[in-house]
Amino acid sequence: MIFDTIVGIATLRGISALNVVRVSGSDAIVLVNRLFVGKNLETQPTHSVSYGHIVDDGVTIDEVLVSIFREPKSFTAENVVEISTHGGYLIAEKVIESLIKIGCRMAEPGEFTKRAYLNGRIDLTQAESIMDMVNAKTMTQLQIANQGLSGEVRNLINNLQADLLSLIAKIEVNIDYPEYDDAIVMTNEIIIPEASSLIEKIDDVLLKSNTGKVIREGIKTVIIGRPNVGKSSLLNTLLREEKAIVTEISGTTRDLIEGELNLGGIILKLIDTAGIRTTEDIVEKIGIDRAKKAMSEADLVLLVLDQSQKLTDADKELLEITKHKTRIIVGNKNDLGSSVNIEDEKIIRISAKNKTGIDLLESEVKQLFIDENLIGNNETMLSNTRHIGKLKEAKQSLIDAITSAKQNFPVDMVEIDLRKSWESLGEITGDSGTDALISTLFSKFCLGK
Repeated sequence: MIFDTIVGIATLRGISALNVVRVSGSDAIVLVNRLFVGKNLETQPTHSVSYGHIVDDGVTIDEVLVSIFREPKSFTAENVVEISTHGGYLIAEKVIESLIKIGCRMAEPGEFTKRAYLNGRIDLTQAESIMDMVNAKTMTQLQIANQGLSGEVRNLINNLQADLLSLIAKIEVNIDYPEYDDAIVMTNEIIIPEASSLIEKIDDVLLKSNTGKVIREGIKTVIIGRPNVGKSSLLNTLLREEKAIVTEISGTTRDLIEGELNLGGIILKLIDTAGIRTTEDIVEKIGIDRAKKAMSEADLVLLVLDQSQKLTDADKELLEITKHKTRIIVGNKNDLGSSVNIEDEKIIRISAKNKTGIDLLESEVKQLFIDENLIGNNETMLSNTRHIGKLKEAKQSLIDAITSAKQNFPVDMVEIDLRKSWESLGEITGDSGTDALISTLFSKFCLGK
């Protein structure tokens, strides 16, 4: 493919030591060379760096280093030039303005990565992993992103597609060349076991993806309880900072207070809520309504009880309304004694004030949400919601194919569902992606990527 030449800033805007201006396209080297005073860039070898100045209309903009990457050995598989300027907002902007004036176009968000995809340099799983690497906040998130970037996710999907294509090919041979003595007779007894085997493989990937998704997206965690059980103290202890105001006055917390905790490579998106109780205070009522809404949307509920006191009616009500949520019952104020026991319920006993038992709580969260063996063994996991959704679509099409086969539909009708499954898998890597899908995905990237 031949595209016009684009330019964008590849580093964060603002005050910094350096900025990098990236240019990509067939004319990238020629156009930058028109502004560069130093060696002739058109004669420099690929993967070389040249020292000089960017000069526009006789005015020196900056002293720079220019890196040359000749096609196809570049990120976009096009000619790429990276200009390292001094930091600051103005310098990079002036360099970009000068390049646009002589023929470049400002890059759209994600357009460099989009070109890498369209030129066959990477697939969609690798493209999405690039942004996952940029957004990674923990080493575990980085580990998962690297799996995608190195092609492990693509290989996983390609293997499933290969098995599916083999089954489709057998059907095609049977339909097109029934007279062949050595052609496999495609009976439902053959289709059903092979499709069932594929479903088992997909189920294994989906099971592992539960851990992958948690690593990538974190766990939306809401801390609830009646007033003065120590919710805000627990938030502060987990975050290791005084995020929430703690007093002996009931109803101190009236709005949602949020923070993030790196729990051994897993991000807990913590939300402290207003104490849930009956009140006539209008502002407190709003806080309680927000607390209930946050609880309904949470992945995990930390239900905090004051274990130094017997259960109140408010405690019992919260136990009831959270019984169908993924929850951990936290018995706080362990330093003041333990008066709470709940039949058939595990209670993690802590003292937020004295910071004891927190390790038990963290361990319980991990046990609920992740398989640490998968992380330790660096097993390939899907983590992207889009990928997981498409894999579920592929599984459903296989289920539909098996249903049709069991109802003795003609094999060419069964093949329709098998092809739908293959296409769903292809949408993960981009092999069968639509233009709308591609545009939507790359529009979420940052400028310069």
